[in-house]
Amino acid sequence: MTTSRRSFIRTAGGAIVALATAPTPVLAARQRRADVILRGGMLFDGIGAAGVESDLAITAGRISAIARRITGTGRREIDARGLAIAPGFIDIHSHADGSLFQDPRAESVIRQGVTTIVVGQDGSSRTTGGGRGASPESFNALFARFDRASSAVNVASMIGLGSVRGAVIGNADRAATPDELRQMTALVERAVAEGACGASSGLEYTPGGFARPNELIALCRPLARRRLPYATHMRNEDDRLLDSIEESIAVARGAGCPLQISHLKTQGPRNWGKLDEVFARVETAARSGLDVAFDRYPYIAYQTGLTNLFPIWSREGGNAAFIARLDAPDTGMRIREETLAKVALIGGWDNVMIANVSNAADKRAEGARLGTHATSLGADPYETAVGLLRRSNGSVGMVGFAMSEENLDRILAHPRGMVCSDGGGYAISGPSRNGHPHPRGFGSFPRVLARYVRERKALTLPQAIHKMSALPASRLRITDRGRLAVGLAGDVVVFDPATVTDRATYAEPFQYPVGIKAVLVNGVVALLDGTRDGKPAGRSVRPAT
Repeated sequence: MTTSRRSFIRTAGGAIVALATAPTPVLAARQRRADVILRGGMLFDGIGAAGVESDLAITAGRISAIARRITGTGRREIDARGLAIAPGFIDIHSHADGSLFQDPRAESVIRQGVTTIVVGQDGSSRTTGGGRGASPESFNALFARFDRASSAVNVASMIGLGSVRGAVIGNADRAATPDELRQMTALVERAVAEGACGASSGLEYTPGGFARPNELIALCRPLARRRLPYATHMRNEDDRLLDSIEESIAVARGAGCPLQISHLKTQGPRNWGKLDEVFARVETAARSGLDVAFDRYPYIAYQTGLTNLFPIWSREGGNAAFIARLDAPDTGMRIREETLAKVALIGGWDNVMIANVSNAADKRAEGARLGTHATSLGADPYETAVGLLRRSNGSVGMVGFAMSEENLDRILAHPRGMVCSDGGGYAISGPSRNGHPHPRGFGSFPRVLARYVRERKALTLPQAIHKMSALPASRLRITDRGRLAVGLAGDVVVFDPATVTDRATYAEPFQYPVGIKAVLVNGVVALLDGTRDGKPAGRSVRPAT
């Protein structure tokens, strides 16, 4: 290790107060021959301690030794001198299951150092365990499908409360009847009994946004006994942000479960100044006994469906009903006015980038700013947006530029904050190269290490690693990974703190990060020196009971 690199790692890894207190166990250096030994890296245990120069051995998928020097040899050895050894990163809010069955390589996930993704987010999960409007398979069956998929990455899943509502009620904007509430609660209870790691809501989307607070409280009560979190994409993240914070707190408090605020943001310049009050309300709730935390991806732009610019009431009943309301004299003008107000909030149509469309004739719009695209067509931007939605049957993705860099520093650095991608799974070639996605699907975790640790110094290296590993693991009661300790799963990432960085951009998202030396999933080398390696070793992950 060079003197400058060793100095950088130690400086970036200054001691902080660990939020977990268990020390990293260390076995004697002598042991039976290991499958893999990592040699001479600066080892960060995930619980916030400064790095310690160590070897690490993995045998039969588990960490079998950590010592200053492990004698003997492993069946495979990786030189980690001058590099950081950390727990494999856990993406607490991911949508990478969207391509996992078509492309189980999970390239953009593994190449970030992420070894476990947590899906079923924003109120939408692959199954509800029953109901008329969603897959009837149980969560046990879903986890079995993940295991059979030969995935490169581990997968944990929440149950989506929007999916539950859709399965029982459909896309109607009305309160649940007592019988419907019983049916929905039973679905949540079964899901968490079978291994769902929490429940999620997407209250800016349909049909989840039609749920009243009392419904959300009832559906989250099955989480309480297991201490699993309610993760919410709140009802509003801009002008009504503070009201949405209060609603989220009230739901978790009413249900008696932990609260996880998904991708916390203050959207639109006129709302950037609300962050102090957001933090104050979170801390007040915590002092009153609520277990509350949040996550965030390291970008100032978000990604969602283009329909999200349109009022939620206009989307009731699905896309056909939405299009009909656009054309109706009594609703069309109202929809236009409310949509233009939303666009003004984020700074205009050129703060909307078209991410993906379903209609082949509109593919050239992908990656374009909507205002500029409309100008190139000699058309009105609102009508251009409506036309895209019509021709793609409502399936149009967008990236919106609306957040503050300074607020992002503070959200990532806050003791209750952790790192997520909120991104999909992609590859630079093959079936999961599609559309023009947000770069967060390729670069979130390396970007934190490069921009927010090394450049902006918003976080120390141990803090960042903690927010990517042990903290999300403890949040979801995943007890066998997220830390480097003897006996735990061999999920490990080796990276160069001095050079690791994201390369994906909004203009050119299909670029892998650099500076990740090796990634191991359940003790199997998945990535080494830029080359994918080994048999896929990902598996389904359930919380401890």
